Amino acid sequence: MKRFLLLFFIIFGLNIQAQTEKNDRLFFSDALVMHLPKYNKEAKAAYRHREFEKAENLFDTLVETKLKGTYIDNFKFLNLRGKEVALYDFKKPVYLLTYASWCIPGKGEIPALNELAEKYQDRIDFIMLFWDKRETAKELSKQFNSHIKVLYVDETTNKHSYVVENMKHSLGLPTCYLIAGNKQIMNIKRSVFHPYNISKEESFQLNYEAINSAITDNLIGNSQNKMPVEFNGISPE
Repeated sequence: MKRFLLLFFIIFGLNIQAQTEKNDRLFFSDALVMHLPKYNKEAKAAYRHREFEKAENLFDTLVETKLKGTYIDNFKFLNLRGKEVALYDFKKPVYLLTYASWCIPGKGEIPALNELAEKYQDRIDFIMLFWDKRETAKELSKQFNSHIKVLYVDETTNKHSYVVENMKHSLGLPTCYLIAGNKQIMNIKRSVFHPYNISKEESFQLNYEAINSAITDNLIGNSQNKMPVEFNGISPE
């Protein structure tokens, strides 16, 4: 009887601890509600006065002090068959890159991403998210290897949806989200566009080094990536 009671209290205590940890999580969307208005006001002023370096520093500060460490929401996208896919369906750490057809990636960016997806396929889920129609996303998907999951959100039918407001209109694009296995945001980066007059080989090398560094610094070797956590119904969506 004593053993049974001891076991009961241990299990009960663990459940309470787990629930407390869940309640203590700050979601990405909640952090945006709290901090995005101030950032937008200051960033718009910086761009209006052509203070581009200040604008970049404002973005970096927002990410570093307000968004890193929050938990990504269980956003919903569509795959190329038009079926809904939830972000929490991916159990590995996630390298998520948001793009649109009118963005022109550096000439070496896609080859570098393809090679790194091949290298880390067993450890990381790579997602390319397009803000475009299905037909456009399907055509663009031909550039990526099979280890990169191509998803899309059609804004013509989801102009004010939860995912559009939080992932596109908030931080713009192209934007890279580095998400740990427990769905904690390790970092958020904007793509760096290299000069177009450099060779394809130089562009490949610069992109390879930048993407690989982001992966090794944020998604490999962190304790958050060792035990994925199931999120059942706790997203504020």
